[in-house]
Amino acid sequence: MRILFLTHAFNSLTQRLYSELTTRGHLVSIEFDIADSVAEEAIALFKPALIVAPYLRRAIPESVWRQHTCLIVHPGIVGDRGPSALDWAIQGGEKTWGVTVLQAEAEMDAGPIWAAETFPMRSAKKSSVYRNEVTEAATRAVLQAVENFALGGFVPKPLDYADPAVRGELRPLIKQAERAIDWARDSSAAVLAKLNAADGFPGVADTLFGEACHLFDGWAEDALRGGQPGEVIAWRETALLRATIDGAVWIGHAKRAGAAVALKLPATQAFADRLENIPEAPLVGWSVAEGQTWQDIRYEESSVDGNAVGFLHFDFYNGAMSTRQCQRLQAAYEWARAQPTKIIVLMGGSDYWSNGIHLNTIEAAESPADESWANINAIDDLAEAIIRTDSHLTIAALQGNCGAGGCFLARAADLVWARDGVLLNPHYKNMGNLFGSEYWTYLLPPRVGAEGAQAIMQNRLPMTAKGGVAKGFLDACLTSDPSAFRVDVARRAAQLAAAADLSERLQAKSDKRQADEAAKPLAQYRAEELSHMRRNFYGFDPSYHVARFHFVQKSPNSWTPRHLAIHRDLGWSVPE
Repeated sequence: MRILFLTHAFNSLTQRLYSELTTRGHLVSIEFDIADSVAEEAIALFKPALIVAPYLRRAIPESVWRQHTCLIVHPGIVGDRGPSALDWAIQGGEKTWGVTVLQAEAEMDAGPIWAAETFPMRSAKKSSVYRNEVTEAATRAVLQAVENFALGGFVPKPLDYADPAVRGELRPLIKQAERAIDWARDSSAAVLAKLNAADGFPGVADTLFGEACHLFDGWAEDALRGGQPGEVIAWRETALLRATIDGAVWIGHAKRAGAAVALKLPATQAFADRLENIPEAPLVGWSVAEGQTWQDIRYEESSVDGNAVGFLHFDFYNGAMSTRQCQRLQAAYEWARAQPTKIIVLMGGSDYWSNGIHLNTIEAAESPADESWANINAIDDLAEAIIRTDSHLTIAALQGNCGAGGCFLARAADLVWARDGVLLNPHYKNMGNLFGSEYWTYLLPPRVGAEGAQAIMQNRLPMTAKGGVAKGFLDACLTSDPSAFRVDVARRAAQLAAAADLSERLQAKSDKRQADEAAKPLAQYRAEELSHMRRNFYGFDPSYHVARFHFVQKSPNSWTPRHLAIHRDLGWSVPE
């Protein structure tokens, strides 16, 4: 079928549904929800059989839903209505939540139901629940709804609040007054619930050091105590520790209202000028700390019959890696190499493995061009350290999504295993036509061929884990369940550690690296890539700087990119 996506943005859920439906043979085109007239024009051009709205911030116009079947993906259980479904559910401590696919009608979120799925609610940030549980449930529900539509004859079920099985209700937009933290009364658990419910967007309006700001990225703390509730009592790397009535919580990110450029930044960067009298609470070493605390980089080992495997976790917010984070991760990696293991598994974070350089910290820098240059060199240093490792077999285990330079940082490892459901965006062009680095010109062509590499870099569309294996970019697609994925990764890594041919495999790896170096040194690949990047950062074409500004400021879309809106291609014609 021809299916038109009407969506606010090409976000993670929209990308997943796009990938799943195109894999099943449907022709999907995308139009950003900019104006009623734009949606009407897209429908006239594409002539879709079905319209799906994975992510909207306003109602579909009557001129559209009266003439076409429009399926809305609502992140709430059956009967839930309103724009803050997931926020209310997390803040209210719901144990079970869900996704409903319903037909657009005059009354918002009240149309007949085509499909619905539920899931156990995890105690986590809204952004994490959305990328994981909501996305998986929405995928199942949308695929079922599309199948029902394609078969014909399906009658969606009207919403009936008299049905005792319908637990949802109409709830308004959650306002900052409902999100507000009362530091004199709220427990650590209550503070975290409010931070989690607002994570991603819009954050919790509050004050730090007497200045208005929005808070994001909360983490529990078990051991450190002291100070008056609400007081900042310590800092560690990018996070600030605030006292509560029964303990303390870490605040990882903040948007400072009075800043020259209002950006969501690591909290210690946003308030760097206020840390002079705040004690630092560093962690000693890289091993997993005792108790519950915030630790963005951590190392652990497992051993079976004396064969140890090292696991290096790096959980960076939204997968962005600043210059310092790259440098710290490289130091942790070099330390991990010195441990008595032969296998290192690079685990990334649960939501993202890596999305490459940190655009927000770059935007906030005195010279974004200079910070871009420092950041790309720091991530290149890390990639080079992984590539040159001859003492260990290295594995990148992608629990979460991966984008841009993060994809090629992962490919620097000997093996890349991805969880089914993970999406990769191994391209740079959407960010102002960046050329990219992280040694992709060395790593990619041998995996997929010269033409395959060109296609991946020009495509600008998401790649599924299964698709990545089929193209040769990934080595394995493992189970979709996150916990089962981690168990399977540990099992497979242990088998490699115990394999009789491990020494031969490491020797073959070393021999190949030496042969590659003799044919063309890594330094040459890097110099060639960075010559392009220098032009992106310092050249006369400002495309990268303009694209980065709009990305970090979340500027509203003014048009839909042509690689998404295929109905707007000049040569478009409706297939027979």
